[in-house]
Amino acid sequence: MAHAVESIQAKFLKGAAEKGQFPESNVPEVAMIGRSNVGKSSLINSILRSGTHARVSNTPGKTQEINFFATNLGIVFVDLPGYGYAKVSKERRQEFSRLIRDYLFGRDNLALVCVLIDARHDPQPLDMAMLEELENHGRPFCAILTKSDKLKPAERIARVHQVRGLLAECQHVVDVVLTSAEDGTGRNEVIGIIKRLRTNERTSP
Repeated sequence: MAHAVESIQAKFLKGAAEKGQFPESNVPEVAMIGRSNVGKSSLINSILRSGTHARVSNTPGKTQEINFFATNLGIVFVDLPGYGYAKVSKERRQEFSRLIRDYLFGRDNLALVCVLIDARHDPQPLDMAMLEELENHGRPFCAILTKSDKLKPAERIARVHQVRGLLAECQHVVDVVLTSAEDGTGRNEVIGIIKRLRTNERTSP
């Protein structure tokens, strides 16, 4: 049974459209990234629970910059642009890719990357490529399975087992968490993982 966890209070710091706009900070950062319309904005708003932070949109590629939020946990929450958006120009996709890579693999105080994957489907090639790159760069990451409320109980269990199996050889995976922004599934687990970063604790799947 999940225990109650305090809400994360957050305040928008700034948006960055290029590397030079990243805020100067030594505070640990937790980043969220996933395919376009994976439910990232809805999950972020559910976790932060102090007003609307991430804009919820049905338009792929709507988040066009990296958004930084200060929190009451002494950790900065980071919302990264989505990937896999077919309706965005090739040039814009390349700009997003460069911006994302500059952040993910060049940010010294990045403590954890939460990769959001739609639980209704098998992990897509782009999802697996992202997880593999994080593993190869030694970046601690969580696989966050979204929209679990759309699945039957047996399907939820099967999906978690599938993803755990795919990541069984990874040395830098922190956890695999089933979530739903609709019914709150996994919210406390995600917050608990973020809170433990303050004491440099690690959780194994």
